[in-house]
Amino acid sequence: MDKDNEVNPVVLKDRIARRLIDVKAVEFGEFTLASGRKSDVYVNMKRALTYPDILAMCAQAMALHAPESDRVAGVALGAVPLAVAISLETGMPYLMIRKKAKGHGLRNLIEGAIEEGDRVFMVEDVTTTAGSAVPGVEALREAGAHMDTLVVVVDRCEGATQTMADAGVNLIPVLTLDELRAM
Repeated sequence: MDKDNEVNPVVLKDRIARRLIDVKAVEFGEFTLASGRKSDVYVNMKRALTYPDILAMCAQAMALHAPESDRVAGVALGAVPLAVAISLETGMPYLMIRKKAKGHGLRNLIEGAIEEGDRVFMVEDVTTTAGSAVPGVEALREAGAHMDTLVVVVDRCEGATQTMADAGVNLIPVLTLDELRAM
């Protein structure tokens, strides 16, 4: 990246947070999360990622946190647009991980070219406990990938870091829920 196109990560993080607020992707009320936990804040990254500028900024920020890798992977549904956008940002091929293998065709759990020993990092839109990320990590490792990093747009700071550490994975958030609350 040349000097004129370098991105200030702090400014980028602030822009993402402000846009999430602008498009009402951060809502306050009473919600039940995918983890089953109750929360007074809901972060709707699926809505946010339908805005091209937000998707591009998230990809740029996540790419800044990416380890040296051969591939980027995202679990369906929310992380696939992120994996695609990071692929376009970096030129790195991407993988899509299904929640379960198809019952027809090739019955693949992972779509995309993956080879034994590939260094793959995974992305997620939001993590609470990271319970939904664990099967993706396992699928990549079973396919022969070296996978030890999960980059997430928003970490709710409710156990995901520990869940990933227990799986031998470093979780790197672009933003935390506390940072969004402070906006």
